[in-house]
Amino acid sequence: MVPLQRLTHIGIGISDMERALRFYRDLLGFRFEHDLDVVGEPSDTLLRLRGVKLHAVYLTRDGVRIELLRFASPPPPAPRERAMHEPGLTHLSFRVADLDATLVALRAAGERVLEETVIRIPKFGAAACFVADPDGQLIELVQAPGDPA
Repeated sequence: MVPLQRLTHIGIGISDMERALRFYRDLLGFRFEHDLDVVGEPSDTLLRLRGVKLHAVYLTRDGVRIELLRFASPPPPAPRERAMHEPGLTHLSFRVADLDATLVALRAAGERVLEETVIRIPKFGAAACFVADPDGQLIELVQAPGDPA
């Protein structure tokens, strides 16, 4: 086994920091930890890009840290929707007590609920669906009885 110590964070590229903070901090309840401005080397080498200029904000919730990355340069490629079965990060998943109430709050905030993904399993009191963050990153919401762990 490789001698890793712990997971430090999950990086999420974003196009608008204020919009992303409204979503992750204000709606999903992540707490601000710290931010960082990065220019040039050694980040150019680490990130395999040239002319890096970015602002990163670190947020935490439930022992998980996310890093929101807003690149001022180089310019990102055009956004595209990724299929769930493509390799790479597919989604973040959150347990909710009441899916319907959560969706009402997200819709009221102007966020995108992927209505076609809503499933309900009445026999188990369970339900789930996907929403998208402001840049299209998929977020799964799961309502299920019992221990959320």
